[in-house]
Amino acid sequence: MVLDIWKQIKQREIAPIYLLYGTEAFLINETKQMLLNQVLNEDEMDFNFTAYDLEETPIETALEDAETFPFLGEKKVIFLHNPKFLTAEKQKEKIDHNLSRLEAYIKEPAPYTVLVISAPYEKLDERKKITKELKRTAVTVEAKKLNEFELKNWVKERAKANGIIFESDALERLLTLVGTNMFMITSEVDKLALYASDDKKINASMVEKLVSRSLEQNIFTLIEKVVQRKPEDALRIYYDLLKQNEEPIKILALLAGQFRLIYQVKELSRRGYGQQQMAGFLKAHPFRVKLAAGQANQFTDEDLTNLMTMLANADHQMKTGGMNKSLLIEMLLFKIRR
Repeated sequence: MVLDIWKQIKQREIAPIYLLYGTEAFLINETKQMLLNQVLNEDEMDFNFTAYDLEETPIETALEDAETFPFLGEKKVIFLHNPKFLTAEKQKEKIDHNLSRLEAYIKEPAPYTVLVISAPYEKLDERKKITKELKRTAVTVEAKKLNEFELKNWVKERAKANGIIFESDALERLLTLVGTNMFMITSEVDKLALYASDDKKINASMVEKLVSRSLEQNIFTLIEKVVQRKPEDALRIYYDLLKQNEEPIKILALLAGQFRLIYQVKELSRRGYGQQQMAGFLKAHPFRVKLAAGQANQFTDEDLTNLMTMLANADHQMKTGGMNKSLLIEMLLFKIRR
């Protein structure tokens, strides 16, 4: 698990080869930065750190570098980006890689080099020999979306590194407001840590006061106000989004996406799916599914069917230019009822 591997890196338990793959860019970037910081000091970066794009450079060139002794230091770090030869993608690569050379290196890596292979792909081709060898030998980090439990633990660790702690309701509120984008969460946690530098503790009111809302979260809150029969509050959020230069068509698309998720969650719940199963089936973050499940209880099947029809009609009108786009959403918000 990625958080366990981070602990090992922080304790300077460094492996010779790392394989980072998956679509959660934050986890890949954080792991790479952590390795750099632990292995090299600032003075060594210029001489003993190199990155290669394997769409432009043959693997053997990078491995020659890996086998060359570090200059003015004990270790060197090499990043290998975009190893498409680990995937099932059929597209012809620009470069012919000598993969037998990589297989030989994996069996006997240079003890003075930390080789980090960064593969930003959802899946690797497990049938390939080179993929099997790498996953068997390298420390492998699967950069996938963290579930709610993992995400909360990671936020607590991030806060702890900044010398602060979250009260439980404050942590819940942070994730509700920001969503699951780890880059955004990091920024907000670091900001809160500066604000709470004296008390060393974050409470829910601080989160409410300081945290920036993502567009998706504003849409979620807007729907909450609609559900609570507070059209004036919903419209106020909508007007704020317009002031932030958000396009009505984008707002409408997000509204439709959220209601679609609510509809799907309600249906899957009726079929007996748990929230983790729903998240996997819908390819949505578990925390988003949890929030949608809470909203799903506020709507009947008929409500949701009517809402989806209204949203589809509004989308058609907006795209055919039959009506003022901003006014169209205003009317839609007034029409929506529980």
